[in-house]
Amino acid sequence: MSTRLKIAIQKSGRLQEDSLKILKDCGISIDNGKDQLKAQARNFPLEVLYLRNSDIPEYVQDGVADIAIVGENVVIEKQKEVKVLQTLGFSKCRLKLAIPKDEEYTGLSYFNGKKIATSYPNSLCAFLKENNLDSEIHIISGSVEIAPNIGLSDGICDLVSSGSTLFKNGLKEVEQILSSEACLVSNKDISDEKQELLDNLLFRMKSVLAAKNNKYLLLNAPNDKIEAINNILPGMKSPTVMPLMQEGWSSIHTVIKDKDFWEVIDQLKANGAEGILTIPIGKMIL
Repeated sequence: MSTRLKIAIQKSGRLQEDSLKILKDCGISIDNGKDQLKAQARNFPLEVLYLRNSDIPEYVQDGVADIAIVGENVVIEKQKEVKVLQTLGFSKCRLKLAIPKDEEYTGLSYFNGKKIATSYPNSLCAFLKENNLDSEIHIISGSVEIAPNIGLSDGICDLVSSGSTLFKNGLKEVEQILSSEACLVSNKDISDEKQELLDNLLFRMKSVLAAKNNKYLLLNAPNDKIEAINNILPGMKSPTVMPLMQEGWSSIHTVIKDKDFWEVIDQLKANGAEGILTIPIGKMIL
């Protein structure tokens, strides 16, 4: 039987959707059936295990799964022996401390002697210890945000994405414990055969992520401004410059980080750049 890499992903929810999407973007086709607990890829030696999110780090540590896509917050909270290989740029959130919005927040000392409800006791405990705070941790699984409203706690420690759930429950964010996004993790003792497959998968993922973070940039510019524009562009190595039919003008092609575009657009225009276009990149091999 040929070697297959076993990857664990969330059983259901948004993280599962995004995990399957990045695998698809890596050219991996997975035969998914409704309510399946595992599935195999058709065109890559990969088996997908659908597991409860909070159990995934332990399964990877124990070697039931070789690798997994899981939130950094879960990796930190569960404190299992796994190796973080790559952050993936989706499922971004923050672990925050929040209190009733009508309460006056006086700084971290506010939490001394207070009860804090959370589903993340290990992360919270580490934060309290680091800041020399004496608080009582009340562990809850489920809807943590209702705890202050029913008198169970003075505040909460919970994951926040948009903050709308806190707002609806009359709470406000006051301190951040950590930021998190999805990441690829692996067992620390993966076999050589499986490591080769993992290296292939990781190469594909990095190519997909690089493409998402960059855009292909095209613009037309006067020839006497090419050097100035080249100095402005924070792209890969040097741009491609091709003459246009219009005398004295050239077309400049390069790759630019998406986040840098708006920072340089005014400088490009000031140096005579016209017909500026950005095009999404499918894959990018660095």
